[in-house]
Amino acid sequence: MSRFKTCTPSTLGRDQFVATFADIYEHSPWVAEQTFDQGLTEADNEVEQLHGRMCQVLLAADRQAQLDLINAHPDLAGKAAQRGELTEASTNEQAGAGINQCTAEEFARFTELNNAYKEKFAFPFIMAVKGSNRHQILAAFEERIHNDYDTEFDRAVKEINKIALFRLSDM
Repeated sequence: MSRFKTCTPSTLGRDQFVATFADIYEHSPWVAEQTFDQGLTEADNEVEQLHGRMCQVLLAADRQAQLDLINAHPDLAGKAAQRGELTEASTNEQAGAGINQCTAEEFARFTELNNAYKEKFAFPFIMAVKGSNRHQILAAFEERIHNDYDTEFDRAVKEINKIALFRLSDM
């Protein structure tokens, strides 16, 4: 288990905790709010412990709340990224995967896949891209677009929880 480097969650008041952890789940502070409201202990000063609790909040949420969280995520290499409108965490994650270095052809392929995926599933493609490169991401995109709705919905939730662990580990 690893401890947080930048804060001690169990010592934070509600407002400070929510402000600190609001965007661990993209534009969804309700995950941090509900985690805090369940009560914090010294054990929550460990990244993996707090991550597990936050995952449970997401998994216990109704399907609409989960879908809203999925839809809060930006397209990979999408227009928001190109316009510089992503959260700092999303910008860093996409840049770390080399998405900002795509060729014109790769950007076109991302756009084509983003559009086809959203047309099929009515939500954006979600992948925890840390540790991946743009070629691996495109390959995953091309493979997963053939899945059924429930498989991709469940996968999106799992990927969001992976993203949350990466973000918490950086704290």
